[in-house]
Amino acid sequence: MDKLTLAAIAALMAQAALASEDIADKYPQSELYDKPVEVIPHVFTAIGATAPPTYENAGHNNNLSFVVTGDGVVVVNGGASARLARALHDEIKAVTDQPVKLVINENAQGHAMLGNSYWRDQGVDILAHADSIAEVQAHGDSILAGMQVYNRDKAEGTYVAVPNLSFDDEQVVEMGEVTLHVLHLGPAHSPGDTQVWIPQWGFMIAGDIAFHERMPPIFQDTCTSCWIETWETGLVPLNPTYIIPGHGHPTNLAQVTRYTHDYLVDLRTKIRAHIDEGGDLAGAYYVDQSQWAHLDTFEELATKNAGRVFEEMEWE
Repeated sequence: MDKLTLAAIAALMAQAALASEDIADKYPQSELYDKPVEVIPHVFTAIGATAPPTYENAGHNNNLSFVVTGDGVVVVNGGASARLARALHDEIKAVTDQPVKLVINENAQGHAMLGNSYWRDQGVDILAHADSIAEVQAHGDSILAGMQVYNRDKAEGTYVAVPNLSFDDEQVVEMGEVTLHVLHLGPAHSPGDTQVWIPQWGFMIAGDIAFHERMPPIFQDTCTSCWIETWETGLVPLNPTYIIPGHGHPTNLAQVTRYTHDYLVDLRTKIRAHIDEGGDLAGAYYVDQSQWAHLDTFEELATKNAGRVFEEMEWE
């Protein structure tokens, strides 16, 4: 990469220190929380709020990315609603006249897949991991209902559009001058976690396997030991130079390792000590996570994460 590209990425990384769930909408003229930025040549991302989804951020609290290949555009994440997807499409049209040819869902959460409805209406193929598709089929209606509660009129036109293309371990997409490896490196944050790896640029759109500005949420069905193993055996060997995480500014492997892998290891170590000392679930909520308190969503997630890891480890 040339010096200009490296400087641009360094500037984006420096902005990470400014991330806060208290920052107001940065792009009020659009449904998007923030305007897409070109991270490296041909790869753009609209960085979402690090706060939970709200009416004010229109559910744009994750990263919505796209790659301009020379023969079409690949979008990563459908967005939280049809209106949000349309706002992203407007930004894509301002950058290129190449058509959107593929949408990839990084998982089955609402902000990754509810905007599929807009893309389906445009006739665009939608790709997701088989486990993610199963989640959409099983829970899509309730996820949509939850989005309609906070998004009210901004939910207009959104319906559950199940991805029409699926993969299991890897799907290679060759388009224009770019070869994208759509990967499922293994179980991690949620069923069907998907990464988009572009080895020719050393670049990964990592999705929710990787966090660094907000605390990683641990769900009821999250296997934290699996997440750590997937990280060590799947992600680290690829050694991406630059990463767009699921949330927050583009960064590097060292940063997401510190705030994802190392956080999970630290929490599991403390919960294991708590269990070995005869501690119960009520006490697990109070294990010391103070070193992570500067992360956004700490107050919402820290005690929940501790409780869920206790429930996981109690039977290990």
